[in-house]
Amino acid sequence: MRILIVEDQENLAKMIKDGLESEGFAADYIMDGEAAMSRIELMHDDYDVIILDIMLPKKSGIEICKSMREQKISTPVIMLTAKDGANDIIDGLNVGADDYLVKPFSFRVLLARIRAVLRRPKQSLSTEIKIGDIVINPAEKKAFKNNKEVHLTLKEFSLLEYLMRHPKQVLNREQITTNIWDFSFDSFSNVVDVHITNLRKKLGDKNGNIVETVRGVGYRMNEGK
Repeated sequence: MRILIVEDQENLAKMIKDGLESEGFAADYIMDGEAAMSRIELMHDDYDVIILDIMLPKKSGIEICKSMREQKISTPVIMLTAKDGANDIIDGLNVGADDYLVKPFSFRVLLARIRAVLRRPKQSLSTEIKIGDIVINPAEKKAFKNNKEVHLTLKEFSLLEYLMRHPKQVLNREQITTNIWDFSFDSFSNVVDVHITNLRKKLGDKNGNIVETVRGVGYRMNEGK
């Protein structure tokens, strides 16, 4: 699960990012409205939720949300607004925001709002994903093989979930790092290969039949042999 944070207060943006990553999400932040709009137009399919401050330099959150909906970009938006911004809340909801939070807010409340938005039918995710004898529960972050729980780290679980959401597709390292880590991550690092190796060990996939290496390209999730 990947989240874009658009917030011009860097300390707040970093706090939200760190909190989300500790919960197993991948997160990026942008502090400029125009830069955010460009990122959303180009890469909205990569994000599951956008946390969008209303007051931004160069382009407001209201303008961004309005433009998104006009372009049929349906990614859920949670607006952030100041304590006295009642009119901003109305404007945000009118242009297509899915929810809002008034600053200052509790991170636990933000997390609950994110999960609530993700549960809505249009953006709903399967309770379980099954490929072969491997089953994962994204909500509980649990993985099972042959009905026995496999204990994974948050990053290992996120990696397995991403692979299982794209079965039989060859995913290159850049795609994996973009969706599991963040844009500042060095895609030439071997950290993806290390996590794949650890994941295979925990899945008992000694020969790479389940998580297959496609030489020179990346990895593919199979049902196993």
